[in-house]
Amino acid sequence: MTQDTTSTDHYRAVAELHTAPLWRNLGDVLPAEPRPTAVAHRWRYADLRPHLLHFLATLGLDEAERRVLMLVNPGLTDPPATTTSLYAGLQVIGPRETAQAHRHASHAFRFVIEGGGAATTVNGERVPMRPGDLLLTPGGHWHDHEHTGDEPVIWLDALDYPLVNALDASYFEWFERRSQPHTVPDDLSSRQYVHGLLTPAWGRAAAGPSSPVGRYPWAETRRAFDAIADDAEGSAAEGVLLEYRNPLTGGPVLPTMSCRVTRLRPGFSGVPVRRTSGSVLHVVSGEGTAEIGGVTLDWADHDVIAVPPWAPLRLRNTGLRDAYLFGYTNEPVLRALDLYREEEC
Repeated sequence: MTQDTTSTDHYRAVAELHTAPLWRNLGDVLPAEPRPTAVAHRWRYADLRPHLLHFLATLGLDEAERRVLMLVNPGLTDPPATTTSLYAGLQVIGPRETAQAHRHASHAFRFVIEGGGAATTVNGERVPMRPGDLLLTPGGHWHDHEHTGDEPVIWLDALDYPLVNALDASYFEWFERRSQPHTVPDDLSSRQYVHGLLTPAWGRAAAGPSSPVGRYPWAETRRAFDAIADDAEGSAAEGVLLEYRNPLTGGPVLPTMSCRVTRLRPGFSGVPVRRTSGSVLHVVSGEGTAEIGGVTLDWADHDVIAVPPWAPLRLRNTGLRDAYLFGYTNEPVLRALDLYREEEC
């Protein structure tokens, strides 16, 4: 091959033409394994709760329409995210407050942590918010909140906006009024589908990719665990693991996020597992440790943990009671693209 002896810097020249040599970037373009910028991290609920209550007491709705503390991964600060393509935040609403109705492209859900007397309305259906309840807000659905109780209500917010924004597919709209009219009987979807294998046989033709259930009550989740009792061996990695399902398709509750909850018995020590999906864990109750990619994080009631993709995860229950962990993941996206992998390690 003849060597170019001219003084032209061809690498600079091609860069100015908005091109780049693949041979200098092959390892970045096609890495040998996932290299997430997200890191393992734990947010202590006991540390964050006083700040939430402070902002509730000092900021009116005219100053903060949504009082939310975003859980920002130290490796994903610009734009902020909790782990790859997933976001989590802690939101608080006070007695006799409402939250402006709106809708957006991102799929979302709420997992209630504490308090009572609040409700959310999604596309005209008002559903109560009780600790441990999972409430869905599929993309494009109008939603707002109201609080008629006497104590603050705090919940975990989850959205897929990091993915939606990366695809330049986002939109956001305010409703024409502060609150929606209630056009559907309260909590109807939960009451229709709470019976497990017996589900309504009408309306299936109009079913979309998101679950038609507005609220998955914690009372039913506990009933499922109690029915299994100690007879289920469970997962070697994650204990007695249950998944919230779309009753019409059998698939995940949202097209971009799947939701699960696990019970770890006292003394449980899981085998390490890693997946190409990222996930967020919320401690419903209990105490233990999570070893994530060589980092050991202890956890207690209501803490939140980010698990980056392909980071080995090992869960332990170090307490004297059953531990319950709620989690969500971007696994449905990876499965749809045939990019999902998992292995014990």
